Amino acid sequence: MRNLKLTVRYDGTDFAGWQTQPNARTVQQTVEAAIAEITHERVRVNCSGRTDAGVHAVGQVANVYTATKLSCEVLLKAINAKLPDDVSVREVVEVPQSFCANKDAKRKMYRYVIQDGRLQDPFLRKYAWFVRQNLDTNAMARAGRCLVGRHDFRCFETEWPNRLTSVRTVTHLSVNRFGECIWIDVEANGFLYHMVRAIAGSLVQVGRGFWPETQIEEVLKAMDRRLAGPTAPPDGLFLMRVTY
Repeated sequence: MRNLKLTVRYDGTDFAGWQTQPNARTVQQTVEAAIAEITHERVRVNCSGRTDAGVHAVGQVANVYTATKLSCEVLLKAINAKLPDDVSVREVVEVPQSFCANKDAKRKMYRYVIQDGRLQDPFLRKYAWFVRQNLDTNAMARAGRCLVGRHDFRCFETEWPNRLTSVRTVTHLSVNRFGECIWIDVEANGFLYHMVRAIAGSLVQVGRGFWPETQIEEVLKAMDRRLAGPTAPPDGLFLMRVTY
């Protein structure tokens, strides 16, 4: 058996998330069906981290075991020929048998996109959270600095506890404006359920002027989800890259 590493890109709008579910269209089921049609095997595609319904990916990573003798180049073309327009495999490479897309991931970087202002851009409605107010991105950036480092992030986790521990290390967090769009980039060694969306919702409270910049640190220290901001919609969230 060969172990193949796939880099997958998808528009999550019409998917019920990554993980296969009964009676729902998912990315995992769609990719597995495309590969199975080519290799005539029942395959299981293991990803770096499951994305929720409506969440997009630019650099999702997965691995799959297969007995096919087709080259990676041929497989790349054949798989994409079987996939629908809202998902594509960008790269197929052979990796050691021991490689696991999930367990071997060292860091992941997510980007949350916000469009602010008076008028919503109809072309961004599926890919950004529209906030009908001009946000103070400098204040948001300053407020987010306290989140960099190793902390207990349970205040940004939906339905805590979901994991053995809610301690994670955020290695990078930035807030930048590009015209009408704001990018919140968060890179960490792991993420909790809805963590990035809760961070985005909290930083928007600062950007709106509803919260002082210091409140983000107070929320972090309190370790209480009820004190954090709202969970931002899934539409603006993108899995950008996975580092191994």
